[in-house]
Amino acid sequence: MTRALAIQATIGVASGIAGATLLRRRPARPETAYPLRIAGMMLVALGLFLTGFALVFTVSN
Repeated sequence: MTRALAIQATIGVASGIAGATLLRRRPARPETAYPLRIAGMMLVALGLFLTGFALVFTVSN
């Protein structure tokens, strides 16, 4: 794995963990529940895409 792919995979894992943390968090007020879910899912999706692309590129070479 090249250095760029390692960085990409690391950022993907970190954003996935951050997104999962946001999704498990209880909102302080009911008004913040929806934006918290959106941000959490966006971070999880970013993590899936970055890690998935790094994995596929590594396996294909």
